[in-house]
Amino acid sequence: MKAKLHLQNVLGSILENKGWEWPEKAVLEPPRDKNFGDMSANLAMMLSKQAKMNPRAIAEEIKNKLDNDPYIEKVDIAGPGFLNFTFSNAFWQNLIPEVLEKGADFGRSEIGKGIKVQVEYVSANPTGPLHIGHGRGAALGDCLVRILEFNGHTVEAEYYVNDAGRQMLILGNSIWVRLQQSEGRDIVDPEDFYKGEYITDIAKEVLALNPTILEMDEADSIAICRKYGMNQILEGIKKDLAAFDVRHDVWFSEASLVSVGKVEETFADLKSRGMAYEKDGALWFKSTDLGDDKDRVLRKSNGDLTYFASDIAYHDDKYKRGFDKVVDIWGADHHGYVPRMQAAVEALGKKGHLEVILVQLVNLLRGGEQIAMSTRAGKFETLKDVVNEVGRDASRFMFLSRKSDSHLDFDLDLVKQKTMENPVYYVQYAHARICSVIRKAAEQGIEVGSCDPVLLSNLGNTEELGLMKLLDQFNDVVESAGEYMSPHTISYYLRDLANALHRFYSMHHILSAEKEIIAARLLLLQAVAKTLANGLNLLGVSAPEQM
Repeated sequence: MKAKLHLQNVLGSILENKGWEWPEKAVLEPPRDKNFGDMSANLAMMLSKQAKMNPRAIAEEIKNKLDNDPYIEKVDIAGPGFLNFTFSNAFWQNLIPEVLEKGADFGRSEIGKGIKVQVEYVSANPTGPLHIGHGRGAALGDCLVRILEFNGHTVEAEYYVNDAGRQMLILGNSIWVRLQQSEGRDIVDPEDFYKGEYITDIAKEVLALNPTILEMDEADSIAICRKYGMNQILEGIKKDLAAFDVRHDVWFSEASLVSVGKVEETFADLKSRGMAYEKDGALWFKSTDLGDDKDRVLRKSNGDLTYFASDIAYHDDKYKRGFDKVVDIWGADHHGYVPRMQAAVEALGKKGHLEVILVQLVNLLRGGEQIAMSTRAGKFETLKDVVNEVGRDASRFMFLSRKSDSHLDFDLDLVKQKTMENPVYYVQYAHARICSVIRKAAEQGIEVGSCDPVLLSNLGNTEELGLMKLLDQFNDVVESAGEYMSPHTISYYLRDLANALHRFYSMHHILSAEKEIIAARLLLLQAVAKTLANGLNLLGVSAPEQM
């Protein structure tokens, strides 16, 4: 936020000249009531003890020092010493050339420079197609990667392939059962079983590729079913994510943790730290030392590994790959597992280096009614089907329209409407509307000119200032979205900016004003369009020029 930075610089200079240090609890922020100005500060009150002065006297002194600042129009003192600052129109007008000069880089920062981050997301078991819950996690993870990179971080996106363990055994058995049933064998469906039509389709493919499979040893037959099924499903997942414009740089195999000895390596590390011990033939993690109510099994007495063991080894491997911060995006049903995983990371000597983001369920609505879904029963809306029905842009925007740990109602009918009630259409139409105005101007022989300060001085009504002030917030919104892992704040911002644009458009006849005003407004609109496009790109949503 340029306004905040300007104030920090001028106020910092005043404090330095007085020999005062910037107080730790001093806050610069926009006031809740816009009538108080553009920025407020509690600086005078926080300085009182250090300066040994009355807060009001400090505020008066600061105010006097700012009288000659060309960009600060007014300084008001409220209450015991609150400072309220109002910036000049010239300050806000100067934002327009900055936006247009930076273009696609407007809002980009270097706050994450030198920090290597890994974001792991989706990581759905390859036991079936991705459903809309996975879609929400995919949109969130991919958006977060974009934001972190835009903020200067080095980021790697990863998918953890659960290709080992019980769920894969169930998958193989489910395909094997369907294959036998398709050949007339009287086989009853097991209790743990995947029932979707895709299982039947895969069983047919396995049989076509292995015509003698019914004559083979059952364990070998199930192994063939499991391997083929997993590979086909995983390939489908990759295609669905690619169509959703979701990137993964690494596809990490769970099975590889054991095959290359990473699990045993992690066990040895935990033992050396006094955080793992042998008891009753099993290996235990000493989680009670870190606040857990009981110690947890890593390796059972029969030699089988627990999920927890694989997860610890996996995170150990992440840190050994040199990541400064690791971000995991999990379904909300894993909330009870978070403290245990945080404890494991602490035991590895990486306390504070793991952030877990939980993603709540998505309620899919059609005709005002919720669609009942059950993954195990095979009754669910796949991500592919939803994207095919409403489009990638609408799907991604809706998934990112609310905080990830809040339930989301996804109204299929609403997001297909080309009306202002549709939040996706509302934001994209703001960009398209600006492009339309610029095209109409060109048809009338009016081109977008250069950013002459004299020309820009024609901008100053309430709606124009509102747009410029929102432009100033974009960088701050993007940095905050990365710092707090909250991509939804960008969608909130874009709706606010779109709302301000639509209001401006409805109140002012842009192309029928005086020539200088038209030229200045076209520059402002172009800056708004650039900002909308940059924000939409961070969400992975297009910025159409026509709708």
